[in-house]
Amino acid sequence: MKKHLSTILLAIFFVFSAIAHYAHLNPILQFVVSAIAVILVAGFLGRATESVAHYAGQRLGGFLNATFGNAAELIIAIMLLREGLYDMVKASLTGSIIGNLLLVLGLSIFAGGVKHKVQNFNVALANMNGSLMIVAVIALFVPALFLNTHSITPQEVDTLSLIVAGLLIAAYIAWLIFSMVTHKKYLEDVKDPKAPEDHEQPKWSKNKSILFLVVATVMTAFVSEWLVGTLETFTTDFGFSELFVGAFVVAIIGNAAEHSAAIMLAMKNKIGASVEIAVGSSLQIALFVAPVLIFISFFLGNTMDIVFTTLELVAIMVSVFIAKSIIQDGSTNWYEGLLLLVTYIILGVSFYLV
Repeated sequence: MKKHLSTILLAIFFVFSAIAHYAHLNPILQFVVSAIAVILVAGFLGRATESVAHYAGQRLGGFLNATFGNAAELIIAIMLLREGLYDMVKASLTGSIIGNLLLVLGLSIFAGGVKHKVQNFNVALANMNGSLMIVAVIALFVPALFLNTHSITPQEVDTLSLIVAGLLIAAYIAWLIFSMVTHKKYLEDVKDPKAPEDHEQPKWSKNKSILFLVVATVMTAFVSEWLVGTLETFTTDFGFSELFVGAFVVAIIGNAAEHSAAIMLAMKNKIGASVEIAVGSSLQIALFVAPVLIFISFFLGNTMDIVFTTLELVAIMVSVFIAKSIIQDGSTNWYEGLLLLVTYIILGVSFYLV
């Protein structure tokens, strides 16, 4: 009954969102309906990805969940690029990174810790993820530092941005090879010998799961485009800054798939998979999605630079610092999840008041 209700709601809001968009109804109504549709579609996307992950294995499954979970953010960002809203794109990327590291990971650790007290996962994987996050911070910090301390022409900024973007994409591809091919067993999740065997079967067959994954991704593309069309009016009418809307409103809506999947897995005592989704998703945003968007903007004729604002850099650095300090020992509890959530709220209030 619950599954049928979610499917009915998904269909209703998807159709309603389409009608609101093409009939040019009130922009605020369009925003609300489209935002709800994005969340419902993201939930459907999360369920389809989790089902595919069952057949693909946890490591590949976590990667797929992060990848398709980021589909909403990527598509929304591309739509924003087409509108020339580069500042909002950067804010949404910042929001995705800190949202995954603080909100998604925090909620997962908190929910899992309340039910299971202490949860463990692979320490080597935790340390590697921490190192990759630091590389992402370096890649964002260095261009901003050089631009603010030296006289650099716009052409040189674009060149630097494209070179850094290319290096980050290469590093991310190398990480995929390292984690899924050459050192797959080294990074396998910790198995608790006292934990009961998981015999839960997915609700959908392999072929149906793949089909639903494709359908959910296509639906995400449509509702994301409808949502982006309302953002400018929404921002103006409510007096929000582009920074706050991009970093928190868009990011929270776009992260809905990761929220649902990561929390459910943590409560099933699969904290390794939750960390893989939350941290892996933020890494994918920083090392792959952001660089890809820079190349897309280049081909659109106006390159988006990789220079983020001081506020955005501080938010990312704070998020990486606290997330790395919590996951580096390969063990989590509910209080550590609470600390991540407190940090997220502090940043949210700060961005709102800017």
